[in-house]
Amino acid sequence: MYLIVTRAFPPELGGMQSLMWGLSKEISKSFMIKVFADYQKNHEEFDKNVSFSIERVGGIKFLRNIRKAQLIDEVTREKKIEGIIGDHWKSLELLKSNKKKYCLIHGKEINHPKGGGLNYRILKVLNNVEKVIANSNYTKDLAIKIGVREEKIVVINPGISPVPELDKKSTEKVESLLKIKTPRLITISRFDKRKNHEKIIMALRNLKQIYPEIVYICIGHGDEEENIKKLVKELELDSQVMFFKNISESLKNSLLAKSNIFVMPSIIHKSSVEGFGISYVEAAQYGVPSLGGKDGGATDAINHDQTGLICDGNNLDDIYSSLNFMIENKRYLELGKNAKEYVTKFDWEVILKKYKQILD
Repeated sequence: MYLIVTRAFPPELGGMQSLMWGLSKEISKSFMIKVFADYQKNHEEFDKNVSFSIERVGGIKFLRNIRKAQLIDEVTREKKIEGIIGDHWKSLELLKSNKKKYCLIHGKEINHPKGGGLNYRILKVLNNVEKVIANSNYTKDLAIKIGVREEKIVVINPGISPVPELDKKSTEKVESLLKIKTPRLITISRFDKRKNHEKIIMALRNLKQIYPEIVYICIGHGDEEENIKKLVKELELDSQVMFFKNISESLKNSLLAKSNIFVMPSIIHKSSVEGFGISYVEAAQYGVPSLGGKDGGATDAINHDQTGLICDGNNLDDIYSSLNFMIENKRYLELGKNAKEYVTKFDWEVILKKYKQILD
């Protein structure tokens, strides 16, 4: 049996939640597992419909972490446990068990200065596990830079599940909303500095001169939301930018599928960095190519000049010229076709084989 310890798990929504749900579901097909997850409101309905055991731990964060570690240590003493898989170094930090441990790393949570207190705690965990599972080559290089032993690290990209069929009503609604709008750009992410909405909107101002019917669809919410909306007004782009949040999954999927380019030229902001970028892969499933940033793990998700482009997210001219290149002569169609073929390498069936190689 393997234990999976996670701070992020459904029914809560998010990229990490999807990753840990997919990983748990797929590993459970080959091994007995038990998941230790944080308490979530209304989790009972979700938990009773899964094929493996989930133990929820509630309370304030500090006490919750201690209680979760105690429960896991108790289980490892009582049962034959092969190993423990953590979604984060903090999920393993308080464990006393001597069972084999495996820790996923994602980028920003380990991006702390070498020699500092957090760096010390990170290395104490990561240099004492069986394997450190990096979500991209970028994250692997970052881990080595901060002091993780290279021989401990293996790169396994996040897996993806098959996309659901598009809902007819949602698709019709999208077509009605967008009508003759083209080309169609889209970003699905939190509104924060790292995602770089600001420079996309600034590039849009110039693209509008060449493509007057261009539209930019922003799906998400976050700290930078009001600043971004203010910028749209200042640049008189109200007719070109559409904001959506708290929408259904079916509407989100239809908006993505009916778009031409997924745009997220991420940058490093303070310690925050895009370790991989599952959104690029999800877009590719619908045949939508991406524009990603060179700072981070986008190069694992985007095959430059084949399934999209990688640009310098700090350079407005580079963002503008990259988007213009993809739009000219509808190059996004060929890039999107390539992306849909390329993305099969991220299917959970393929990714699970890599996990089994280190777990068996």
